[in-house]
Amino acid sequence: MAALQWSESLSLDLPPMDQTHQEFVELLAQVEGADDAQLVPAWRALIDHTVEHFGTEDAWMRSTGFSSANCHTVQHRVVLEVMREGLVQGLKNETEAIRRMARELAVWFVQHAQTMDAALALHLRSVGFDAATQQVRMPQGLPAQPLTGCGSAACATA
Repeated sequence: MAALQWSESLSLDLPPMDQTHQEFVELLAQVEGADDAQLVPAWRALIDHTVEHFGTEDAWMRSTGFSSANCHTVQHRVVLEVMREGLVQGLKNETEAIRRMARELAVWFVQHAQTMDAALALHLRSVGFDAATQQVRMPQGLPAQPLTGCGSAACATA
């Protein structure tokens, strides 16, 4: 059984984000279940998905008043760097590195989704953001200054 399985506790009531998160969980489970011959291709598929996943969230943040230097975006960059390093290790047949990263990624994802992504989803709903059209229906809800934290208490600035 995969270390991480989709559950309602991960749902953020923002369908495009929830769908992407479900796909992430499924791809991570494929990595965990892969034999050594399929591990690197499964990890690469997870990285490709995660690049798009994080890129979409980062674009939503930029278009709705989150600073490009916020800790949410920084965390995305760091996680992707680590995942790419796992790919380098996997290509050297060091499969245990990927397996260890996959276990840690499952733990990280729950925390990330329930704090940073939950705050982003709340923010997007509060400004009436439509992910399909990329339109903000309630521009009066946009922050006057870009948010420099992640929008959650997990990384509140002093």
